[in-house]
Amino acid sequence: MTNTKEKVADAAASARPYVERAMRDKELRDNVRNAYTSARAVYDELASRRRMSDAATRLAADKDLQDEIRSVIDELRNAAGRVKNVKRGGPEPGRAAWNGLLLFVGIALGILLNPITGPAVRRMLARKLFGSQNGFVYQGNGSKSS
Repeated sequence: MTNTKEKVADAAASARPYVERAMRDKELRDNVRNAYTSARAVYDELASRRRMSDAATRLAADKDLQDEIRSVIDELRNAAGRVKNVKRGGPEPGRAAWNGLLLFVGIALGILLNPITGPAVRRMLARKLFGSQNGFVYQGNGSKSS
């Protein structure tokens, strides 16, 4: 079983992309701030009523309060849509280029060092780079033969 410390660490790790997005994304912060402001205005308006039935009647009849609630819902939808894109969003352009380069180098090394395809590929690459003349052959002990 996992203990409390591990549960907290897992929760923090899963929340990290969202927190990072909130730190970088001004539009997301604006959406949340606007939603909070609108919700607070609705709450203050309805909380001033003494009875719940008065608040419900006011909410049903007052078009301004209904518009304010729509505004809260729209802002929260926008914020939720931006947060959803955290997991789906692709890597940053610099990171994508670096990842592509690493993938290419890995594939090239895999082909060159593969025991089945490696020797033939290395010979072909040597012919392309240095030409087809056999000026010397590596003997393994450091001597050249012509």
